[in-house]
Amino acid sequence: MINRRRFLTSTASFVIVGIQPTKGWSSFEITLTKKEWREILSPAQYAILREWKTERPFSSSLYGEKSNLLNENRTGEYCCAGCGLALYSSENKYDSGTGWPSFWKPILGNVDYRDDRHFFKILVEVHCRRCGGHLGHVFDDGPEPTGKRHCINALALIFKEA
Repeated sequence: MINRRRFLTSTASFVIVGIQPTKGWSSFEITLTKKEWREILSPAQYAILREWKTERPFSSSLYGEKSNLLNENRTGEYCCAGCGLALYSSENKYDSGTGWPSFWKPILGNVDYRDDRHFFKILVEVHCRRCGGHLGHVFDDGPEPTGKRHCINALALIFKEA
């Protein structure tokens, strides 16, 4: 028989688990210590890639650092700011009107996904396959042919012109 204490304890556990983002790491090709990541990333890049922070929409900025990748229109590749792996082609970028660089398709095999539990919602997190850096989230409201919208933090990326 369930009593009030067991019910409240079970409910509290469910709520706590339900709002915690999934932040467990697997092993990646590039694995550095926090200190090593802080030495190679700017404070905003570290916050986004390693601590799952998000830029404000339409700002491409965090902690006073700013990126112009939301408005980037040259031909090239968008690479992980942590390890340099090419993640998205400029051919697959589009203006989603959301305030973050958006892509309808990644470079095959270079991003991975995991559930991100946040305030009773399960979002799909996009991260770099090679270093595990958090990039943003993917949604099912993108253009054809995939119907996906990869909504990516600009400061998580570096652009390499073709």
